[in-house]
This record gives sequence, structure tokens and C-alpha cells, in this order.
Amino acid sequence: MISQPLSNPNKLPPKMKVKNRSISILIIICLQYSCSNKVKQKKTQKTKPTNVVVIVMDDMGYGDLSSFGHPTINTPNIDKLANNGQKWTNFYAASSVCSPSRGALLTGRYPIRIGLAGNKERVFFPESKGGLPTEEITIAEMLKKIGYKTGIIGKWHLGHLPKFLPTNQGFDYYYGIPYSNDMDAINWSVERLLGPSNIKFWNVPLMENDSIIERPANQYTITKRYTEKAVEFIKKNKNEPFFLYLPHTMVHTPLFASEKFSKKSLRGLFGDVMSEVDWSVGRVIATLKELKLEKNTLVILTSDNGPWLMMREHGGSPGLLTNGKGTTWEGGMRVPGIFYMPGTIQPGTIQNLGATLDILPTIASFTNAKLPDDRILDGFDLSSVLKEKSSSKREHFFYYRKKELFAVRKGDYKAHFIIQNCYTDNDEKIILKKPLLFNVNIDPSEQYDHSDQHPKVLNKINTLVDNHKKTIVIKTSELDKYATKK
Repeated sequence: MISQPLSNPNKLPPKMKVKNRSISILIIICLQYSCSNKVKQKKTQKTKPTNVVVIVMDDMGYGDLSSFGHPTINTPNIDKLANNGQKWTNFYAASSVCSPSRGALLTGRYPIRIGLAGNKERVFFPESKGGLPTEEITIAEMLKKIGYKTGIIGKWHLGHLPKFLPTNQGFDYYYGIPYSNDMDAINWSVERLLGPSNIKFWNVPLMENDSIIERPANQYTITKRYTEKAVEFIKKNKNEPFFLYLPHTMVHTPLFASEKFSKKSLRGLFGDVMSEVDWSVGRVIATLKELKLEKNTLVILTSDNGPWLMMREHGGSPGLLTNGKGTTWEGGMRVPGIFYMPGTIQPGTIQNLGATLDILPTIASFTNAKLPDDRILDGFDLSSVLKEKSSSKREHFFYYRKKELFAVRKGDYKAHFIIQNCYTDNDEKIILKKPLLFNVNIDPSEQYDHSDQHPKVLNKINTLVDNHKKTIVIKTSELDKYATKK
């Protein structure tokens, strides 16, 4: 029997209509359920809190990464972050030395506002009685309020007395050294810093929470142990939001590398140490990947200030920038800035202005944390640049040395009002009768003065300075609270 085609295919037998309608309804329900499920999954992914990892190098210069142009230092793991995230080439530390720079990063406020601008001292020492004032709000305190687990692994340098330790500044866990690794020295000297590595010359303590667990700290293995503790912290807190602050001891002199990395780099010991820190960054990222946290974690990498040039081959490089650590020339305060979060941060090289001051408000935006509203913040939220490559809200930057404003950048131009070297035989401070003016986008090495050609630019910068100074209430310096050695 040959079945005949229906004369009207739209006119189906009743039973067939019911059956087909049931199938259609079932398909629609399945599709609706599937779509609804996907929407729910997307919503869940979007509402999952963002983890944060901030990695800070010590005394790493603008030119010390292979991704920023160094010819013989090999940093493949950091380069991957720069290539697959955002590399900021006009990024600044808030000070050219350790303590004020770190305080500014953690609070989003210039050191002059938070008691970290001294008349005499520039950083904290083992004899210091002060520290980061506890009334300041750190990134850790801001995030703890919304349920984050917080940890610092590395160099603190914001007060070693109990009330100033990280555990009293918003951190649940602390593992590291309380100040620079050349302190508590046995007969401190440049010759000893530049000589063979020996931990016995540096009696710096290693602390866990508020207890000293090793003295002197074995600095040969310190980068390795920081990395192990960082991985342990991430794994322990993988099921809840966390903030990990990882300020490395290296590459501050004296330099120490573990046996695995010793005598491997063409750049010598400094290159060995850079390679080990790069390995550490790779281990942190690998852990995030392993735990499927990489796409949900904002990673920021930068340096606390420029390179310590007096350390010669044991110090870093400012690249094409002028001078280094301790100064307000570009080499002292312009540092690498790298932001990484796959799927969220749009990869690229960003030439807009940015600063470590911007880290706190940017983290607040990514985590939906509430910014402090009872004080002036000097940072800007960079999240729209990171996510959409829009223009940075930062249009200017103030270069302080101690309590004095030495220079100001506005847009393309930077004006110097005071100049002074550091760590040299001639550190005389020169208050300029007429400011120097450089276009630091065209001339990042600050070689060609344009003050005569652009008086209007200087006028605008002077107005900016006048308005800024009206907002400054200078606090008693915590850095000058100092006990003389007996």
C-alpha cells in the first residue's frame, strides 16, 4: 500500500495534532529551562565576589622587566600578565622610598596626609617608634568589612611595634619581615651590601602574625617561602573571597637567590633574583588556574619605587628614565604597572596616567566595597579603563619628597620646583627660581626644558598646586618618632 500525501499538510489528524503539540510544548519547556539555567549560571558568576592579589616588588626599576625592555633579564611569567592583561607605561608610586610609598598604596592617600612625610627620616627603622596611623583605613580593612579574608606575605615596613603590625591594620594573617632586609645590620656598609651574600650580616627578623619565628631570616629561601605561604593562603581561602597582599623583600639589596636560581642569569645576581620572583608570580597564577579562580581574581603587579642606583650592579635600572630611588625624577617614581584578570580586563598597553594611589578605589569598584567617605582620597577608580579601555580619570600627579612638593605632572607636562639627588656625594637641595618644564610623553628622560615656550602650561600647573595645597593638613610625622640607638 502506497501512502498518499495529505492534500493539506497543515490539516493533521486529531491524534497527530495532540501528539505533535505535546512534543512542541515539551521542547519549549526544555528550551525555557535551559535558557533559565544559563541565565542563573551567568548571574551566579557575575555576583561571585572578586578575589584580589596585589604583588609589589621592592626597588624594581621601570626597566627591570623584559616586557618593559630589559635585554638580559628574563621574566616570562610577569610578561604573560603584561601581554594578556594591561601594561601601564605612565604609572607612578606615591613616593620614591619604601614606607611612605607602601602606606599610600594601602590607603589611597598621599603620604603627606597620613603622617608618613618626615622632616628628618624618610622611612621606618628598627629604632622607630611610629607606624601607619591606625585610624587610616587600609585596603584590608575596607575588604574585611564585606567578608574578605585578608593576608600579607612579605615586607611590611609600616611600623614594627605591636600596635602597628599588619594584624592591627586589617590583615587576618601576616608572614614576613617588618622592615627592609638591610636593617638590623652588623656594621652596615655599601661594601658589605655589594659583597658576597651572607645572612649573618643582616639580623632582620622573620615574623608570623605578631611573633618572631626566625632571626636572622634566611634570605636565601625567603622568596621561595613567601611563595609557599601565598599558595597556602589561596588554597585555604579558595571558597570565600580573599585579598592577598604580596610585597616581596627582593630586589632590595642585599640580594639573595635560592640555589635553583643562583648563577643562571646573564644579568648576574640581580637577574637571578628577578628570575626567582618571576617564578613566584608564575606559581601564584598557576594556583589560581588550578583552583579555577583565575578568571575571578584581579591581579596587580607593581613596584614601591624606582631602582637603588647606588647599589650599582646589585641595583636595578630605570630604563630610559632619569635617576632612581629617593628622587622625584621619573626614574625614582615611575614604575611598571600591570593589571590582569582574564575575561574582564581588556588586554593592551595603556599610556594614560595611573598611580599606586588608584589601587584602593579600583579594588573597591571590582569588589563593591564601600570607599571611606570621611577623608580625602587621592586615588581614582581605574576600572573603566581596565574593563573598557576608556580614558583614565587621573589627569595629574604630585611628586613629594618628605613634606615638600618637588614636582607636578599635569597631562603631558611635568614641572620641577625643587630638584635634589639622593644617595650620591652631592645631594644638595636646589629650590629653582624658575621651574623646569618637560613634556614627559615626548621626552620621558627629562632632557629638554620647555618652560620658556609654555608659560600658560606653568600657570595651569601653579593653579593646580594652589588648589591642592588648600586640601593639605599636615599631620605629625610618624617617621620622626625615633629612638636613638644606645
